[in-house]
Amino acid sequence: MAAYQTQISGADAPVAVDTLTSSAEPCPSTAHTGQTAGVFELFERAQLTTDLEVVEQLLLERAASRSELITSASTHTVRSGGKRLRAALALLAARLGTYHLPSVIHAAAAVELIQAASLVHDDLVDQAARRRGRVTVHARWDNDVALMVGDFFFALASREMALSPDPRIITYYAQAVQTIVEGELSPVTMIEPTETALGQYYYKTGAKTASLFEAACKAGMAAGGGDEAQIAALGRYGFDLGMAFQIIDDILDFTSDEATLGKPAGNDLRQGTITLPLIYAVARTGNPRLGALIEQGTPTDLQVHAAIAEVTAAGGIDAALAEARRFISEAVAHLAAFPPSPAHRALVEMAHFVIDREA
Repeated sequence: MAAYQTQISGADAPVAVDTLTSSAEPCPSTAHTGQTAGVFELFERAQLTTDLEVVEQLLLERAASRSELITSASTHTVRSGGKRLRAALALLAARLGTYHLPSVIHAAAAVELIQAASLVHDDLVDQAARRRGRVTVHARWDNDVALMVGDFFFALASREMALSPDPRIITYYAQAVQTIVEGELSPVTMIEPTETALGQYYYKTGAKTASLFEAACKAGMAAGGGDEAQIAALGRYGFDLGMAFQIIDDILDFTSDEATLGKPAGNDLRQGTITLPLIYAVARTGNPRLGALIEQGTPTDLQVHAAIAEVTAAGGIDAALAEARRFISEAVAHLAAFPPSPAHRALVEMAHFVIDREA
């Protein structure tokens, strides 16, 4: 074990982080269930668990603030952080080059802080009461706290970028944040004509979700000493992976349940959000009822359940799944530029996890 000093914390004081400079030692086993077990087992096979625990520790330390209120809300958000796929992508991308945890840990932390900031603000805009089964910041505190906590996370992410050894990492993440905001303000407004609806959907999905996956992979590869061609290849892998990830999210809104998702099934329909399964279903059936359901804005539970059944029967879910699989195939193809290695294998497994996940 080696200790190194990080230079910035939420309280502007040095923070000592005990960490491994490599992940050569076996990672401790952790008990998980269901689909979540799949990704954590993937992390363990890739000997990534210990390094992700170091990233998690760093995130919690950064969440500390002079303000007790910000500390409480920020810690609540960090502990609701999900699978840490984006941090894992940064670490795995770095392993395709020359891996040294202190060189990539700030890039891995930055992408999770950006993700946290965007989710806090998204929940505020959507007035969502829960995320992943946990109460959201604005619901537990208030709107003003949520706004400030989101801003706080963006500031923390900027500091992590500044600590990264390669200045290009700042550019990758800054571009991603700009793109995320632009995507947030570019909703899908049409179900027909199909070409227009698909164009809007792919732009929004690429901006809101895939751009941050892309940035995480590019940042990790840069931290690992990759050249421009390698960074570009990893970026394309991350973008296509992110596209598939969001499509699967949209499919799960039709096929899963509240206990699994942490939100009601059909939530997108209730909010009037047009996603790929719905676009494909309307394209195949031309049924005006589905479009009218979105336009009316406040469908009943009975209408939502009927729409889910109709989208499924029309093949909208199957068509969206085929498109997600296409993106995964393209993502894996971008890895052909790299020789076989444990990190390469883990990135391929990550792609298959994205398709197979249930939450």
